[in-house]
Amino acid sequence: MTIIRRPVLLTVLFSLWGCNPTGSFKITALPRDLTMEEEVVTRAPGFVSDRIAVIEVSGILMNAHVPGLFSEGEHPVSFTVEKLKAAAEDRRVKAVVLRINSPGGSVTASDSLYQEVLDFKRTSGKPVIAYFQDVAASGAYYMACASDEIMAQRTSVTGSIGVIMQMMDFSRLINMVGVSADAIKSGAFKDSGSPFRTMRPDERDVFQGLVNGFYEQFIDTVQAGRPKLDRKSILKLADGRVYTAEQALENGLIDRIGTMNEAIESAKNKAGIKAANVVMYHRPLDWTPNIYATRPGGSPQAINLFNVQLPSFWTRQPRFMYIWSVEG
Repeated sequence: MTIIRRPVLLTVLFSLWGCNPTGSFKITALPRDLTMEEEVVTRAPGFVSDRIAVIEVSGILMNAHVPGLFSEGEHPVSFTVEKLKAAAEDRRVKAVVLRINSPGGSVTASDSLYQEVLDFKRTSGKPVIAYFQDVAASGAYYMACASDEIMAQRTSVTGSIGVIMQMMDFSRLINMVGVSADAIKSGAFKDSGSPFRTMRPDERDVFQGLVNGFYEQFIDTVQAGRPKLDRKSILKLADGRVYTAEQALENGLIDRIGTMNEAIESAKNKAGIKAANVVMYHRPLDWTPNIYATRPGGSPQAINLFNVQLPSFWTRQPRFMYIWSVEG
């Protein structure tokens, strides 16, 4: 018997009433056991036991679940840590390649992933190569600074070193429609950042101080991960702009330009092995066709009917972000 909970029912009803912005749903049947599985995606000739683990880091890095229709979805930080743990515990895995395709994310998620990669290297003794695909910007670059080597596809975009906290001011709009907001608060700064009124100069100073602090932390992280760059050079590069792979190489933000296969070869060299099978980790729901991608919903158990995406403004709140985005 299938039990449909109230939030799911409401979402379906909203869609039927025309309130859903995408007008579609995705319904997926999940297996009972969602324990992480390992799959060999490239097998070396002959009998080879050594392995290189490719761990995918993609999408916006948030310290929260990415919601699905019938589940909370995956937690990007937890999901990556789970994969790192699997690679650390498997003696056959000799090195890891982080295949990164992300514009960054929240300050906390980016720092958590950075610290987890450092901890993986310290406890396992296994080298880590960061490989950039389309985009590896801001918080994604922050995370990559924990690796032993950074490689990028020649068409990659990286950089965007900086912090942003995007605020909204709806005060003039709500005044136009005759609505007012009246916050009862315990202190002058308790409703700082409210979208219902214009920010005061002293509030802006407080937020700017926090942003500056996180920015200094980003600079420290880059300096630790790129020891050949002095602080003055990093500050010159860290004005929020993005760089092509060639520009990043010229400025010392990456070590070299290469392909995914070359990143795997580099991982083997750093691990001191000549041949290795390449493995990836995934939930039983998905299967991995090759080293470049994970096919979503590849399981024959999946039934794709609709896609649902609730409007972001329903749950949006101010966040400090290491992210490259025109929307902040």
